[in-house]
Amino acid sequence: MQAIDQSDESIPDLAALGRIAGTSPFHLQRLFTRVVGISPRDYADALRLKRLKTLLRAGDDVAGALYEAGYGSASRLYEKSDAKLGMTPATYRQGGAGTRIAFTSAPCPLGTILVAATAKGIAALYFGDDEAALIRELSGEFPAAQLERDDRALRAFVDKALAHLAGKRPSLDLPLDVQSTAFQRQVWKALQAIPAGETRSYRDIAVAIGKPKAARAVGRACATNPAALVIPCHRAVGSDGALHGYRWGLARKRRLLETETRLKRSA
Repeated sequence: MQAIDQSDESIPDLAALGRIAGTSPFHLQRLFTRVVGISPRDYADALRLKRLKTLLRAGDDVAGALYEAGYGSASRLYEKSDAKLGMTPATYRQGGAGTRIAFTSAPCPLGTILVAATAKGIAALYFGDDEAALIRELSGEFPAAQLERDDRALRAFVDKALAHLAGKRPSLDLPLDVQSTAFQRQVWKALQAIPAGETRSYRDIAVAIGKPKAARAVGRACATNPAALVIPCHRAVGSDGALHGYRWGLARKRRLLETETRLKRSA
């Protein structure tokens, strides 16, 4: 990881990393994936993307940001940008201007649910008491995007979320289009692996992703989760089993866990 982190321009390939670590590329690949949770290639891609985003936010032009972030050519940047950025680098530099995000809201057992999605998947799933406040929060999350209410297009997503809240769907496997660091991605995948009706401590999750000392960082990754239910951060608890925070309120977290526990016992 240090060799990748400290690379200023081109990121070492697997063979070079193997030579640095004094082991074979195959063994390095397996060891790295087991410890970090993602492959060296995925880690390097996430690092390049993070550098690119930082440079673009700082106002660098796309061409300069391209090479400074470690992409070898413009084609390498653009072939990955659509999947990772959700928009072209130039659009991202402008704060997502022109990107269409549809949203809808509906009453639910937890108050009001707001679902927002791009053409690729869920970009946000919020809970609250005030629809207008939720829309303002969405606008703050995507200040330059084209936000459009589209109840009909998102009806299927809302129906699945409501069925999940009612205990009719044990898991909520919906497509996601959310931005994340490599670490957040690890934590969110670990959260998705927790069965409904069960919890894990922040330390348990840190251990599961190979970073046992990162419990506090796991908590921060949970707090920045933009897609409630789809990424079930409500299943993360303190080491003593206590509830230590939830972006949409502890009362909602408690109710979600109580509902899941009851349904598991009755299954």
